Amino acid sequence: MRCPFCASDETRVVDSRLVGDGAQVRRRRECSSCKERFTTYESPELTLPRVIKQDGRRAPFSKEKLRGGVMRALEKRPVPVDRVEAMLSRVERQLIASGEREVRSREIGERVMNELKDVDQVAYVRFASVYRSFEDVKDFREELERLEQEPTPELKRDQISLLPTVAKE
Repeated sequence: MRCPFCASDETRVVDSRLVGDGAQVRRRRECSSCKERFTTYESPELTLPRVIKQDGRRAPFSKEKLRGGVMRALEKRPVPVDRVEAMLSRVERQLIASGEREVRSREIGERVMNELKDVDQVAYVRFASVYRSFEDVKDFREELERLEQEPTPELKRDQISLLPTVAKE
């Protein structure tokens, strides 16, 4: 690692620790030449699948575009940013773990909706209305009726599981 102050490539690691959910390593480094200290972050370079759009075009996966859509759905809702980031990271890990080279945008949307359903039902309906292209009030009503059949996210969290749980990816 080159020193950002003097460009020397003689640096040593002073301290290392995991950051966030453990997917990144923060390292404090010291330059052997000028003795300045600086911080670097390391994360694995993982290949995300390409996205097949509804019109058949292919595009690289963009976590920023996904975050933008989710944040629009969550606008003015009481959901902390760290919860949103954890949700996006789970979706991203699921896509990486699938091992697929390409994935349909519809599948990504379904994964996001499954996550949103457990986070905030209003945001879920907002996202679903755009994602599923609701045409009229009837489409909204049908989705709301489906939601009413399921327990709320709060109730799900408070329930005691009778079966062994499988951790969400």
